[in-house]
Amino acid sequence: MKSAKYLTAYIIPALCILGLLKGGSAAYATVIFSFGLIPLLEQFLPKDTSNLQEEERDDRLARKVFDWLLYFNVPLVFGILGLFIYQLNTQYYTTSELVGQVLSVGIVLGVCGINVAHELGHRSNKMEQALSKILLLPTLYQHFFIEHNRGHHKHVATPLDPATARKGEIVYTFWLRSLWGSYGSAWHLEKERLERGKLAFWSFQNEMIRFSIQQLIYIALVLVLTPSWQLALAVLTSGLIGVLLLESINYVEHYGLQRRLLDNGRYERVQPHHSWNANYHLGRIMLYELTRHSDHHYLANKKYQILDHHEQAPVLPLGYPASILMALVPPLWLVVMNRELEKVGA
Repeated sequence: MKSAKYLTAYIIPALCILGLLKGGSAAYATVIFSFGLIPLLEQFLPKDTSNLQEEERDDRLARKVFDWLLYFNVPLVFGILGLFIYQLNTQYYTTSELVGQVLSVGIVLGVCGINVAHELGHRSNKMEQALSKILLLPTLYQHFFIEHNRGHHKHVATPLDPATARKGEIVYTFWLRSLWGSYGSAWHLEKERLERGKLAFWSFQNEMIRFSIQQLIYIALVLVLTPSWQLALAVLTSGLIGVLLLESINYVEHYGLQRRLLDNGRYERVQPHHSWNANYHLGRIMLYELTRHSDHHYLANKKYQILDHHEQAPVLPLGYPASILMALVPPLWLVVMNRELEKVGA
C-alpha cells in the first residue's frame, strides 16, 4: 500500500491522454491539474516531515515495485508522443487546443521524462542508465545525463555550476545561462573523460556525438511522421516545454544558496542546507520525492523511496509547482525568496 501512493504520479499522463483524445477544454486538463489544483491542494494538505525506520527502509529497497513504477514511464512517455503525432495527423486542433496539447505533452515530458530520467540516471545499473537516456531523447536533452551527474552534483551551490541560480537572478536569464552552460559543460566533461582514457574526441566513444546523432534522427522522424513542418515544430516545442520545466525546477531548488570556499581553494562538501526542500506530500509523490532535494544531493545515489527529511534543510514557503509559478513573476519571487534567504543566513 505504501508503494501504491506513487500511482498518483500517473494522474498527469492520464490527464494528458484524456486531453489528446477529447480536445476542447480538456486539452488544458494537465496544465490546470499541475499548476492549478496541486498548488491549491498543497495549501490545505498537511506537510510530511517523517522519515522511515530502518526496517521500512530495508523493505522498500528490497521491493522491485518502486523501480517498475519508474520503468513504466518509458512506454507511457513514448505512447503519449505517438498519440500526439497520430492526433495531429487525423484531427484538427484549433490554435487554442494545440497550445493546450503542447503544454500538456511538455509537462509529461518534464515530469515523466526528464524527472524520471534524473532518478534512473543516478543508478549504477546499465539498463537503468539506458532508460534514462531514452527518456531524455524527446526533449533533446540527453547531455543532462553527463552534466547533471558529473557536473551539477560536483559544483552545485557554487559559481561553477550553471544550474545553480544566484541571488537576485531572475528565472528568464537563468534559463539562458543554464541551457547554454549545461550543454557546454557536458561537452567539456566528455572531453576530459576521453582524454583520461586516451580515446579520440571525434569518435563514437564520445557520448555527446552519439547523443547528437540520436537527437537528429529523432527530429527527422518527427518531421517525417507529422503532416507539416509547423505541426512537427509543435511536437518539438513540447520537448522545449519539458526542458524549461526542468530548468525552472533547477532554479527553485538551489536559488541563492552557496557553499563556502575553504582556505585550500576547494568548496565545502555539499550539505542538506544547500538545497531548498518542500515537504508537501502531494508534490513529493508526483515528482517521485524530488522535493526532498537536500537528501538527494547529500547522498546522490540514494533511491527516491527512502529519501529523508533534514531539519537543517531550508524549506520553500510554497510547494514546487507554486514556487515555479511565483518564479515566473520575478518581482514577487525576489521579494519573497530574498527574505527567506535572510532567514536561513544565506
